[in-house]
Amino acid sequence: MAKSVYAKAGVDIDKGNEAVKKIKAMVKGLGVKEIGKFSGFFPLKQDLEHPVLVSSADGVGTKLKIAFLMGKHNTVGQDLVNHCVNDILVYGAKPLFFLDYIAAGKVKPDTVSDIVSGILEGCVENDFVLLGGETAEMPGFYKKNEYDLAGFIVGLVDKKKIVDGKKIKKGDLLVGLPSTGLHTNGYSLARHIFFKKLKLKVDSLVEGLPRSIGEELLAVHRSYLKPAVELVNRDLIKGMAHITGGGFIDNIPRTLPENTAVQVERIWPVPEIFNFLCDAGKVGEQERYRVFNMGIGMVLIIDSEDLSKVEKTLNSLDEKYYLIGQVVEKKGKAQIKIN
Repeated sequence: MAKSVYAKAGVDIDKGNEAVKKIKAMVKGLGVKEIGKFSGFFPLKQDLEHPVLVSSADGVGTKLKIAFLMGKHNTVGQDLVNHCVNDILVYGAKPLFFLDYIAAGKVKPDTVSDIVSGILEGCVENDFVLLGGETAEMPGFYKKNEYDLAGFIVGLVDKKKIVDGKKIKKGDLLVGLPSTGLHTNGYSLARHIFFKKLKLKVDSLVEGLPRSIGEELLAVHRSYLKPAVELVNRDLIKGMAHITGGGFIDNIPRTLPENTAVQVERIWPVPEIFNFLCDAGKVGEQERYRVFNMGIGMVLIIDSEDLSKVEKTLNSLDEKYYLIGQVVEKKGKAQIKIN
């Protein structure tokens, strides 16, 4: 069969269909009746008194550049899902379904299959469905062997259970849940330090890091769904902050009432990758807490009187946590101080 004019222009419809077939085979038996159309259906059967839908969209950012360099594409999908889960989780919402968007200069079915396998793994681990998505081939728009990845999530929360931070007051405590690495933020700076300033490679080993630089940087962005939902169901959380873009400095104040501030105490063990990056890159004390998560991926704000209940719940889940500060009265413009 002669090559189509469209294929000569750089878009291979057959390759796109092959990628869709691979995705269909993976999602078979996971609760999705049909995939590959332009829309998806989700039966909304809930017993909540006042159900509220919560949605969010996000991407993986320049962490994808590490996947390109390593030729490893089966973890960035988990990053995408878990990041989106955490973004709606801060309101107390539990995810219902997920949609993905993959765009490349040239669709490679095996690469798309690897990406979607990670997305599916994230959906299964968080107990919701991949409802659909879009794979776009755009020749000339992306560099060879590169792609972009985005996701859209919808979750549900009872109106009376929404975590909005309105009840936060002076004396409340900050509980930090550890991250698994950089998660999905700070990669432009990390790549600059490792690969431009230090001239290292993804397979380079540096003192203090147990794995290669590439493996450290591809560590999967974790989900905090299980511990957070348990605490929300028991009415033990007043506010939550997902420590992503903007780090501690920008994210924690988002959940605070105007008349309050927080004082963070750096008592948790900071993973060595952050120490290495900040020392090698001469990243200042203030900036590092705005660019990186510094080892804490989620901050919970709780009533001091509920501390024993929170600790008991987290211990029952084998969840590590650190008491990292408290809510104080706001003085001046700043809503966060890190000691």
